[in-house]
Amino acid sequence: MRKEDPVHYCNDSQYGPYWSVTRFKDIMSVETNHKVFSSASRSGGITIMDNNAAASLPMFIAMDPPKHDVQRKTVTPIVAPENLAKLEGLIRQRTQNALDALPAGETFNWVERVSINLTAQMLATLFGFPFEDRTKLTHWSDVTTCELGTCGVETEEQRIKEIQECGAYMTKLFNERANSDPQPDLLSMLAHSENTRNMSPEEFMGNMVLLIVGGNDTTRNSMSGGLLALNENPEEYRKLCADPTLIPSMVSEIIRWQTPLAHMRRTALEDFELGGKQIKKGDKVVMWYVSGNRDGDEIENADRFIIDRANPRHHLSFGFGIHRCVGNRLAEMQLRVLWEETLKRWPKPGQIEVVGEPRRVFSTFVKGFEALPVRINA
Repeated sequence: MRKEDPVHYCNDSQYGPYWSVTRFKDIMSVETNHKVFSSASRSGGITIMDNNAAASLPMFIAMDPPKHDVQRKTVTPIVAPENLAKLEGLIRQRTQNALDALPAGETFNWVERVSINLTAQMLATLFGFPFEDRTKLTHWSDVTTCELGTCGVETEEQRIKEIQECGAYMTKLFNERANSDPQPDLLSMLAHSENTRNMSPEEFMGNMVLLIVGGNDTTRNSMSGGLLALNENPEEYRKLCADPTLIPSMVSEIIRWQTPLAHMRRTALEDFELGGKQIKKGDKVVMWYVSGNRDGDEIENADRFIIDRANPRHHLSFGFGIHRCVGNRLAEMQLRVLWEETLKRWPKPGQIEVVGEPRRVFSTFVKGFEALPVRINA
């Protein structure tokens, strides 16, 4: 499709009619033109699904300026360089603990023991969320993005019920923070900001869902996808072990290669020509990041996993323009620390071996893993 019909109209699907945008440069045209291509939930939001209760909630990624800008600005300090520097020691300690607890010589699920474990801990810290309840965050993230019939969600009503439970829990925490001195966590930042302290219940819930999914899925699935990519490309695994200074470059390549969110959606606010096609006002436009990140016209050897690329951060996985991922530097840091600590323990190529087929998440939106069976060959 990228080669033969890069701006393609699908007039009938289970998600209704929509445009597929599959080339890097066309995706950039849509991403950077928020005046024509709206993210607003009232227009249709940010996913291909129209009937997903979570996706239709108002949240700052599903808003247009100026409201988007002031709400985004409220939570940005949590990923400011000085705060990331403070978080790194905590991330490293938790990563060390998780890796030291892994069993050598027996098969285990990397997704559960490493990826979900570490990202749930990080999410709990970012929200100031009760640590003993952190598995709820992973569950709410899964429920939000999964297709009906998976992860225990059979109906949209069931999804709504789960999201309402999330909303009630988070509202209680939010009110506690509002009545306490400001703290350096997301809920406290939202509770003490002029722009977000009086959000409607729907808007509050939308932003909770956004921050939970954003803080969870990208990092978690890159942690699993990276290990799989190294196992599928043993030459790159050898290259990494021979030169651990390649870790930062490899982290960017993992994020491109995995593309944890397969797409983002916009809705046209006016007629617009893109790639020689006439998009009409009201049309659903889906940007397939997963395709743009394999566009050979934009990225050399795009179908190869290469950990020492010349320009590894040239990818679409974090989005672009005003909606570029707020936590991209935090995600990169978590992945960097994971691989620094992993190589300290298992410095030989192939020592962490994938020993079975990965089980993937059934979702149009999240490109992720439920299971990755591995064995550590000590």
